[in-house]
Amino acid sequence: MPFTVQDFLRERSSDLQLEILAGSAGLEREITVSELNRPGLALGGFFDSFRWERIQVIGRGEHAYIDQVALKRDLDSLKNFFDFKIPCLILTHGWRPRPELIALADKHRVPLLSCTLPTATLVAELSSFLEEKLSPTITLHSVLVDVYGLGVLISGDSGIGKSECALELIKRGHMLVADDVVQIQHLPGGILIGRPANQIMQHHIEVRGLGIIDVKELFGMSAILNSSRIEVVIQLEMWDNAKEYDRVGIEDHSLEILGLRVPRIIMPVRPGRNLAILIEVSALHQRLKARGVNTAMEMEKNLIQVLTREGAAPPPQKRPAQEPPRPPRQGHGRPPYRRR
Repeated sequence: MPFTVQDFLRERSSDLQLEILAGSAGLEREITVSELNRPGLALGGFFDSFRWERIQVIGRGEHAYIDQVALKRDLDSLKNFFDFKIPCLILTHGWRPRPELIALADKHRVPLLSCTLPTATLVAELSSFLEEKLSPTITLHSVLVDVYGLGVLISGDSGIGKSECALELIKRGHMLVADDVVQIQHLPGGILIGRPANQIMQHHIEVRGLGIIDVKELFGMSAILNSSRIEVVIQLEMWDNAKEYDRVGIEDHSLEILGLRVPRIIMPVRPGRNLAILIEVSALHQRLKARGVNTAMEMEKNLIQVLTREGAAPPPQKRPAQEPPRPPRQGHGRPPYRRR
């Protein structure tokens, strides 16, 4: 869904203290990138590598130049500047533009906004907002629970028990983020953030046989969370006797989400298995892995060292075979025969 200048004003005009001065006819212009631009050289007519697709921020230096150009009545460079399809211009420090700039904005239908914040503050706030707003997004049929501070995405076929598993984790003191449909965003820095895709169903769980449960009302504020960073995926699947499951943990599995690889654990389901405890242990185990501690790899390394040490030991030396004792010859070893 396109994000327009009008949407931007509707969401952040009060927080960023924005006021529209001219160019109201261009409020439907689309904002496509999160980066901002300071058009210093472009205002003077140098348009090589000019990033016109970005929101243009006019600070004090640009203010002084535009005032000087307007006084000299040399507006050709400014006219060429407005020929580009700029999303909008934002004037910082509450600067009120000259009539020439307002006329150009109205003529070219470029929204001209005024902001009372300093330039650095506006750039920081606006960049953070646009990075989150315009980041790549996907929705997945799954459940997201915050377990020991780690976002655990529980996936699997419909009816396998994802919601019931999340409910057991909530009873054990963990927090629900989203049930059934999770919206995932790829933020800068390789971060995946998950939150409820349906705001109406936020903080609710659908359990077959019970219906819809309000987790916030039933378990309190400590049982819910608005968003969480996804760090591990638990894939539930019915136990298949013909399939061999990992029993050691040396092999690492992952799932690609929005171009990022997320650790994945395949968890077979059958009666008698306590999935909530297994997911708790999986979250703690993943935290150890993130800190460089891998129990399976450590055990394999120790086993290889023991086998190598035993294989390098010299073989035991064989003793020389002893000859069997010879039978004594006649007359030897016996007392002499005496006649009586």
